[in-house]
Amino acid sequence: MRNASLWRGLLGLERAVVEGVEFDGDGPGGPVLVARVRPAKGPRGRCGRCEARSPWYDRGEGRRRWRALDLGSVRAELEAEAPRVRCREHGVVVAHVPWARHGAGHTRDFDDTVGWLAVACSKTTVTELMGIAWRTVGAIVKRVCADVDAVTDRFAGLRRIGIDEVSYKRGFQYLTVVVDHDTGRLVWAAPGRDRATLSRFFDALGAERARALTHVSGDGADWIAHVVGQRAPQAVLCADPFHVVAWATDCLDTVRRQIWNTARRSPGGTAPRGRQAGRRQHLSRGDAKTLKRARWALWKNPEDLTDKQREHLAWIVRTHPTLYRAYLLKEALRHVFKIKGEPGKHALDCWLAWAQRSRIPEFVELGRKIKRHLPAIHASLDHGLSNALIESVNTKIRLLTRIAFGFKDPHALIALAMLALGGYRPPLPGRT
Repeated sequence: MRNASLWRGLLGLERAVVEGVEFDGDGPGGPVLVARVRPAKGPRGRCGRCEARSPWYDRGEGRRRWRALDLGSVRAELEAEAPRVRCREHGVVVAHVPWARHGAGHTRDFDDTVGWLAVACSKTTVTELMGIAWRTVGAIVKRVCADVDAVTDRFAGLRRIGIDEVSYKRGFQYLTVVVDHDTGRLVWAAPGRDRATLSRFFDALGAERARALTHVSGDGADWIAHVVGQRAPQAVLCADPFHVVAWATDCLDTVRRQIWNTARRSPGGTAPRGRQAGRRQHLSRGDAKTLKRARWALWKNPEDLTDKQREHLAWIVRTHPTLYRAYLLKEALRHVFKIKGEPGKHALDCWLAWAQRSRIPEFVELGRKIKRHLPAIHASLDHGLSNALIESVNTKIRLLTRIAFGFKDPHALIALAMLALGGYRPPLPGRT
């Protein structure tokens, strides 16, 4: 094998000619292996943006270098001329080189390796292993994602989607995320959680593809229902069962806190709690402590309770009938989504009547709220669609944020999420 072919294989070069190799002692960690290269005849004289054949313009700013994958512990760089061409579409631009993306200071293999590592490794690992700054990792991830996005139609075949928001930073910083129910992939994300943000998704989707949507699941937020109703009125809007049951859980916890606060503030160890069976009852400070410890027994599903939590629930049955009635209302609503279909609709009607006469203000108001969202809840019972898949994607986005120790730029997080969850993750160079 000739030396030029050997170096081309070691450096992962395709459609390029190696003119020579030498060591340069100006690197940050010692000598740097510099390979002088030039594009082969085929990719030469093309626009750096669209790769269209373009006439030569000038020699540019001279020779430039690209960081390549290290050869063992030796840093490697590629050096080549950087002439400019005049593209019919993009004007005067730097000519295309087959080993790197346009405007990048690293080779394509280097970018793909960083993108692959950033999905699974912490920022410290990536920066130490590759010898770059974390800000550079974010720029590379966005570059790799944009490159895949340019040749991939992420909206192809969308029929059933889920929409939700996820917090990615302190200070109420949110991303709106859209997931394909059929493939499980993240298809779109953007900073914000309002009508304008979601409208940008439908702008990118286009009117024709918006008309092809058949089902949309959401958490019952008005901004989702409003935009979907305007941009995809034919789509069936399904309320997420988890969020509906969470409304009941919040009401239950409000009732528990009211009783707990009454017991906590009681003077002399007792506090009036109301009337039952014609006699006045009292709460002790010990009741407040037990109520505080019993919240998990009220929140968890009955089949998941521990023995200690079952004892707490039995104590509530004996001592706090109002709180226990609120617990039964929460569990009955959960049962509605468990049986689904027409039986679920009938059970929901019975639940609404029970909530109305429960004399628990929180559940009376919840019944009114559910009536406002009744078409979306009925659609969820009919089609069995929920946001469970979207919640799973949100959890993975939070995990990516935690592994990376946070993101200042939401677009870098979105690009990383597309690599990890949208099917954009590049293969390692030289692997299939």
